[in-house]
Amino acid sequence: MEKSAEKKEFELARSIEKEEKSKRAEERLLGLADSLYNQFLLGIVPHISLPSRTKANIEYSSKEDVWVYGDQETTRSVNTVRGAKTLLKTVHLAELLIKEHLKNNRGSTLREIYYISENWDIAKFHEQAESDRLIEDLEIVTTMHREDFHVRPEEDGAAVFGPLRLKEQTRRGEKEMHCQEDVGEAGYQIPFNVDNIEFLSHDAKMVMAIETGGMYARLIENGFDEEYNAILVHIKGQPARSTRRIIKRLNSELKLPVVVFTDGDPWSYRIFASIAYGAIKSAHLSEHLVTPSARFLGVQPSDIVDYNLSTDKLTDKDLQALRSELTDPRFNTPYWEKQIKLQLDLKKKAEQQAFAGKGLDYVTKTYLPERLSEMGII
Repeated sequence: MEKSAEKKEFELARSIEKEEKSKRAEERLLGLADSLYNQFLLGIVPHISLPSRTKANIEYSSKEDVWVYGDQETTRSVNTVRGAKTLLKTVHLAELLIKEHLKNNRGSTLREIYYISENWDIAKFHEQAESDRLIEDLEIVTTMHREDFHVRPEEDGAAVFGPLRLKEQTRRGEKEMHCQEDVGEAGYQIPFNVDNIEFLSHDAKMVMAIETGGMYARLIENGFDEEYNAILVHIKGQPARSTRRIIKRLNSELKLPVVVFTDGDPWSYRIFASIAYGAIKSAHLSEHLVTPSARFLGVQPSDIVDYNLSTDKLTDKDLQALRSELTDPRFNTPYWEKQIKLQLDLKKKAEQQAFAGKGLDYVTKTYLPERLSEMGII
């Protein structure tokens, strides 16, 4: 069947936009190389400056309503052997992105980039965390995103299920689907580049981001998405960028309230923070990924008491993490201070699945309706 003029126009616009981003990414990577070369010519010790990615260097941007990096900087310089090696690896990485990705319109996963460096002799990466961090460095100095460099993550399995119809632009053309009617039990798998999705229509009243696969499956099985017109997003632990991006787009473009449902422990509160406040290591992307209006649904420490939930004892690491959150500026609110101090007193934590001790329907028939009503969502 011949494509409509509207579809052709849409595909052409996407293609032009992608080409322009690739060209801009190449120019900025070459600009970095040019800057280092000029430092050599001028007798300046080659270096690059980057914001310090620490808790002490994030600050609230009232303009964008997100947490971003402050003025503290670190310098990567060839003044030391360690600094010289890091800068050498950065240049090798930039060369790979220009020659293999941008000029040939190809891409690699983060894991593949780590293995590609095996051929770089002294510049090879010791672990994937190192190559991931240098990709983030290049994002910061170029003000581009890793997707613009044609770098993609491994499949993370995050998914969407609910009353939403969308269209995705793939290598093989457009794919249109309804995220309840045209998907399996796991839902619509979120692609790594969420900006290739166009939202067509919806009947939703809220978005619920859910940490665990077990609770995500429970809500689908119990028909929570249909009864409350909810778009359910399985964030699968610490959410990938693509997951945070689709949550932000559902909120900003469809004007849907977002609530986050996690386990009741300090590590899960940080999952919420990455969605609503921004993650410390990716604060340079806060405007692109963060949903400032997202609200924490639970499991709250107060829920442990109010619903008499089964619990586990907090470990020493849990206690240390909670105390750290009390000094984290993102958690510096009356709500979080009250909840965290309560949990420190209780010395207990609870999983989402703890509600199953009261019956498989309890979470959808009792807890969620009560909590969402209390929050003014329903």
